[in-house]
Amino acid sequence: MMRTLTLATLAVVASAGAAHAQERITLDGSSTVYPVSEAVSEEFQKAKGGAVQITVGISGTGGGFKKFCRGETDISNASRPILKEEMEACRAAGVEYIELPIAFDALTVAVSPSNSWIKQLTIADLKKFWEPGAQGKITHWNQVNPEWPNEPVHLFGAGSDSGTFDYFTEAVVGKAKSSRGDYTASEDDNVLVQGIQNDKNALGYLPYAYYSENEKAMKAVPIVNPKGEAVLPSREAVQSGTYVPLARPLFIYVNTKAAARPIIKEYIKYYMSEEGQALIDEVAYVPLPAAAYEIADKKLDDAVVGTAFGGVPEVGLPIEEILNRETVK
Repeated sequence: MMRTLTLATLAVVASAGAAHAQERITLDGSSTVYPVSEAVSEEFQKAKGGAVQITVGISGTGGGFKKFCRGETDISNASRPILKEEMEACRAAGVEYIELPIAFDALTVAVSPSNSWIKQLTIADLKKFWEPGAQGKITHWNQVNPEWPNEPVHLFGAGSDSGTFDYFTEAVVGKAKSSRGDYTASEDDNVLVQGIQNDKNALGYLPYAYYSENEKAMKAVPIVNPKGEAVLPSREAVQSGTYVPLARPLFIYVNTKAAARPIIKEYIKYYMSEEGQALIDEVAYVPLPAAAYEIADKKLDDAVVGTAFGGVPEVGLPIEEILNRETVK
């Protein structure tokens, strides 16, 4: 009896010790970046054999930065660069960060497969649908183009805490967060997928990864670029620079105190490794050139603090432009 009790006690102690030894990493933020971070986290946890527990939340880019700047998360997923007010919030809380571009997304405009009239859209067309002045006024397709049917248009898009919302409104309307409010909004891109695929009169925008997973249930719309070319979203179009202005960089921001922990540094290096790049490709985003991951790896090793952006939204940036920017606090 005494031996049984002793073994049971040892088992409890061992279990408690294992739980104590398990490392934890917390990420939150962009639903766009979520598929990448989730895939990387799953594989990294497998590789570590249960020695690390990683949680990945979906609060939207803005919501993720709020948590990050309060010191509640180790890493923030972002589908746009950090904004000035977020930089100031982090600074006020004493939170420093390393900014790491991890991939490119082809932000996708989509309609239902039963939509037979949309062959392509210009940025001017999209602005007519989405600008604040369209609220309550532009309610039918033929109000934007008389060749389109006199049918109600049902709009679907990102919620206001989403970096996708910030990027789309900057690229289309010309000012971040400037949008009509009478549309179906969600930080959960799966909600947008369901809405668009089930509604003949739907028009929406969402990250390419969510479109790619559901391309039989919805139809991507070619977007006319500044050269007058109607271009479908694709990896090739992003790499060639023809899918403008809806190609955008994706980021992770790492708290510098967290980055000093060996397990988190190892996790980030795995994220940037060939294995991580393969996962980026697997979830239908565009990996950066190999040189970009080498630069990111060095930024992590050197703990280069700050952002390569000025705290304001920027659209249509080619990969080379982002790689050659100086990082500033």
